[in-house]
Amino acid sequence: MLESGCKAVKEGMLEKRSDGLLQLWKKKRCILTEEGLLLIPPKHPTPPQQQQQQPAPPAEPAAKIKELHFSNMKTVDCVERKGKYVYFTVVMAEGKEIDFRCAQEQGWNAAITLQMVQYKNRQAILAVRSTRQKQQHLAAPHGPR
Repeated sequence: MLESGCKAVKEGMLEKRSDGLLQLWKKKRCILTEEGLLLIPPKHPTPPQQQQQQPAPPAEPAAKIKELHFSNMKTVDCVERKGKYVYFTVVMAEGKEIDFRCAQEQGWNAAITLQMVQYKNRQAILAVRSTRQKQQHLAAPHGPR
């Protein structure tokens, strides 16, 4: 996603529940694209395609940026609205669940769901087109022998 230069659909802060024993909420700078969700530690520099031709400061390793690609995402479940937060879970294809929370008015869960559905629709259309092209190619008469 970083390399493909996808444009940002939404940017802002989300809190992600850590996987550790204490399960602390950690702030992540997030960039939602048409391909998925980028999770960036808050002190990490902006990804290269987002910068305006500025010299790059010494960066943390790219491994710190987590990419949640829609091709690996199954669902976004809205768990609950409690106080000022909405809590939701991103369920990955391999069954891994990633818990998030944000202020209710930010609407991250809806934005992620919408982009995921649009991505899956685009993939389905491409698959149908590909199948039709194969069928047309097979059905086309092969010149005189």
